[in-house]
Amino acid sequence: MAEIHPSSIEEIVLILDFGAQYTQLIARRVRECNVYCEIISFDTPLDEILARKPKGIIFSGGPASVYEEGAPRCDEAIYDCGVPILGICYGAQLMAYQLGGKVTACEQKEYGRTELEVTDSSGLFAGLEKDLICWMSHGVLVEEAPPGFKAVARTASTPVAAMENSDRDLYGVQFHPEVVHTPWGTEILRNFMYGPCGLKGSWTMASFIETAIKEIREIVGTDRVVCGVSGGIDSCTVAALLHKAIGDQLTCIFVNHGLLRLNEGEKVRQTFDDHFKINLVYVDAEERFLKRLAGVTDPERKRKIIGEEFVRVFEEHASQIRDAIWLGQGTLYPDVIESGTKNAAVIKSHHNVGGLPEDMNLKVLEPLRWLFKDEVRAVAAELGLPDDMVWRQPFPGPGLAIRIVGEVTKPRLDTLRHADDIVVDEIKRAGLYRELWMGFAILAPIRSVGVMGDQRTYDDTIVVRAVTSQDAMTADWAKLPYDLLERISNRVINEVSGVNRVVYDVSSKPPATIEWE
Repeated sequence: MAEIHPSSIEEIVLILDFGAQYTQLIARRVRECNVYCEIISFDTPLDEILARKPKGIIFSGGPASVYEEGAPRCDEAIYDCGVPILGICYGAQLMAYQLGGKVTACEQKEYGRTELEVTDSSGLFAGLEKDLICWMSHGVLVEEAPPGFKAVARTASTPVAAMENSDRDLYGVQFHPEVVHTPWGTEILRNFMYGPCGLKGSWTMASFIETAIKEIREIVGTDRVVCGVSGGIDSCTVAALLHKAIGDQLTCIFVNHGLLRLNEGEKVRQTFDDHFKINLVYVDAEERFLKRLAGVTDPERKRKIIGEEFVRVFEEHASQIRDAIWLGQGTLYPDVIESGTKNAAVIKSHHNVGGLPEDMNLKVLEPLRWLFKDEVRAVAAELGLPDDMVWRQPFPGPGLAIRIVGEVTKPRLDTLRHADDIVVDEIKRAGLYRELWMGFAILAPIRSVGVMGDQRTYDDTIVVRAVTSQDAMTADWAKLPYDLLERISNRVINEVSGVNRVVYDVSSKPPATIEWE
């Protein structure tokens, strides 16, 4: 496997992961400050850390208590390596504990929105107000800062809500600057990186594209590359980036499994043929997939059948491309993190990370492996992809098959496709499309009695699902306006044959998932 790694980036911050649920958010906020960063394990040997020549190090939070046996700890020599360090929550507690401060269990735990009083605005809090609102989530606190440190912020129950030792460039905050509930939190990270770390913010998607094109050309040489495209932003961005780097050495394969949204297959074909002039092999495999799915109702069986069949179809056509050596994939950094790291259990297996056959002859090329979704969109825009593709909402690999609860058939697909198109169209008309993480329709296995044109009906139910999210790891159901829901309902019932009822899903993730299957 070949990764297009931003190894030539001079400005890098390393985030030591102590098992926090918010570690990925820290990385995203750092990137938003135009600083490249990576997440590594807390117990990475110090010589390996220093070999990366980081300009700054951030300790994440974590669920452990520093004084418990077996609590994760880093090499204490890291504090003397001359690299500025910022500890967040557990990371701040660990820094205080290892350097001689006093860390104790809270008499009153702090969770949620908390009033913060800044007592010194010369460092981390430069340019911020004295009285702020932050997000706390801890049952342990720093009661006394270590020798050489000064407390620079406090709350009603946490005397050392932030601490600094500017002589050694060591800093700690008890709150979580990475979450949106700390609205000024990015300023803390920026003050740390642009202050003690001396960074200038050279990480941009334009610079990434320049570096990636150079590395792709060096890795690929004169070889041919195949790339599977789905119509989603990730695979299309990979295709556009590879084409910019190697031109006609690239051939894309688009497998239309018949589970796409309305007219989506044709839109993808037009984009590649007309907009980019990329070599595209279009495979209409709808009948093949529907035959495999006939009679299948179990969600996991659906996913496995679709995944296995997709690989088979793709391999059949890839094998016909003469001298193809490389397979371009749209793996992203969250895919790698969520598929399991040393400090985090597997959240979900991603097809781009672990789903390829072991006997595959093609070598894998992953140009976007170190990017987050918002960075991919920025790359796509830089490369000139159409806006409707750049901002297209995420769509599951198994397509509409997991939005049809029960058996997948051609008539049920047509019903859902039509209803889903109405839902998306009305959301766009309301100007809410970019504000939602996803908005779509589900065909439920429920039939109910209705009255249409003075006639009794017994027809299908469409569920409307719309969520807001930062990263899809958690999601809230969207509070869509009633008049929008009314328009969606009226149009679906009047325009989609065989549907007489529309309902709205008001479940958040967790405990529900975004998709129904």
